[in-house]
Amino acid sequence: MLLPDTNVLLNAVHADSPQHAQAKQALEAAMLDTRGMALAWVVLIGFVRLSTKRGILPAPLDVADALGVVDEWLAHPRTRVLEPGPLHAGIFGRLLLSAGTAGNLTNDAHIAALAIEHQAEVLTFDKDFARFSGLRYQLLA
Repeated sequence: MLLPDTNVLLNAVHADSPQHAQAKQALEAAMLDTRGMALAWVVLIGFVRLSTKRGILPAPLDVADALGVVDEWLAHPRTRVLEPGPLHAGIFGRLLLSAGTAGNLTNDAHIAALAIEHQAEVLTFDKDFARFSGLRYQLLA
């Protein structure tokens, strides 16, 4: 499964983003991939929070539009929402301890732990995911 993080979702939806074409292509490929597309609630919540916030994007979405986009992703037949399983806490803790910090890496570590536990691959523009050993990820450039 391919698990896009929040920055991929934001860039895929916002046409003004310099990374829009690449993010949109990566998201569309994830939806068509035979492994399926994985989503995480922390990623979806981050998308709604950032895509509707004035000052983050030149043209923020209204809440109904942001929720509509999320509903479309969730309704896709190859989409699966990943939930923490019995190994999650241990993986999450190991990732934070090996990174030597939490702070701004906390949500990324949660996403990485979900991906590791469910054998998913993270799609991201964020180089911080390289800090998590055992994580499979694609760094979009």
